[in-house]
Amino acid sequence: MQEIVRGSVTQSDAGDSEDRLSALFSTAISAVSADAVMPRLLPPAHRRLVVIAIGKAAVPLMAAAQARSPRPFGGLVVAPHGHVPAGTGWPRVTVRTAGHPVPDPDSQAAADAALALARGLGPGDHLLMLVSGGGSALLAAPVAGVTLADKAALTQALLRSGAAIAEINCVRRALSRIKGGRLAAAAAPAAVTTWVISDIPGDDAALVASGPTLAGDTGDAAAVVARYGISVPPGVAAELAAAAPAAVPPGDVQILARARDALDAAGRAAAALGYGVISLGDDLQGEARAIGAAHAALARQAPARTAIISGGETSVTVTGQGGRGGRNLEYALALAIGLDGARGITALAADSDGIDGSSHAAGARIGPDTLARARARGLDPAAFLAANDAHGFFAALGDLLVTGPTLTNVNDIRIILVD
Repeated sequence: MQEIVRGSVTQSDAGDSEDRLSALFSTAISAVSADAVMPRLLPPAHRRLVVIAIGKAAVPLMAAAQARSPRPFGGLVVAPHGHVPAGTGWPRVTVRTAGHPVPDPDSQAAADAALALARGLGPGDHLLMLVSGGGSALLAAPVAGVTLADKAALTQALLRSGAAIAEINCVRRALSRIKGGRLAAAAAPAAVTTWVISDIPGDDAALVASGPTLAGDTGDAAAVVARYGISVPPGVAAELAAAAPAAVPPGDVQILARARDALDAAGRAAAALGYGVISLGDDLQGEARAIGAAHAALARQAPARTAIISGGETSVTVTGQGGRGGRNLEYALALAIGLDGARGITALAADSDGIDGSSHAAGARIGPDTLARARARGLDPAAFLAANDAHGFFAALGDLLVTGPTLTNVNDIRIILVD
């Protein structure tokens, strides 16, 4: 369902569409920053409070927790390589980095460290788990009979297959000694509280980072692998078939931020600029190029001074060889092709974490001149789309949106302005 909001102009329309797009994206990111959403009080502990923060927002989540705690606490931070600013550190807190989106040996070491912390807890202790997107790859503890190489290869195959993130995490949980509530089981009898910045369409907290402290519904992992025609070793196949949920109570669970919060903030800012806002929702899924084409058709029919805003997590089925990109880049390229130079329409599509797929960019901007500039350089947009090389296309035009890690993650943010 489309939700339409129209507001009066409350500030100057000075600046071009590219500036307005960048400002709206920044507003969305600020609304879901760790410091903005962290509760003012941490959970009580009769004895020790231990805090484990994982994911792309791990560092600012730990920083916010430290700032709010009346007493020192120990813990662990696990963030992707490149997502820990220089000088990061706190007494009694170990800071690690690991592979993303495919686990590496550092991911296995991080999982072992988290399990060791949890097993060291006892009655009266409290584990606060700060979870954000990206944590699935950062904590890798394969079950017996499955190697880290097996998990890495299967993850890579799932990422290229077009599988939805819920399906990918279903498989990850089935092959793990830490996901699906198993970290909480290791912490028993300590109390467990889980606070989440959600990057999952639908905001099922047990799916974010594959739920290290939340059992949830495991789903049918073997069926997922079969659905996408992925071949796995016999040991992996046996574990997928035998997977069962962990028997662990959920404890206290709170979602601190979600895509809806970011999109609502961008929508309010757009309405303040005089745009009528069409919100397509925060849970769009499906092939990025198909959604881009559909949004192009919608934008071409929209009246002037309309902002079309959407979120969710699309997917890309990789068929090209040697291409580079991500779902937002592919969406943006398909959107540009569908708009075919339509006057007055500009757009931005970006991953809220600042890294889109295999690209170093968050996403890309497009405008009425995108295709004309490409063709003037001898670039064939359709050929780049067919090769899954949207990064190469936008890099050649200088239209990549490069933010670096934003240190939060609520999935995709897509904004189309019809002027």
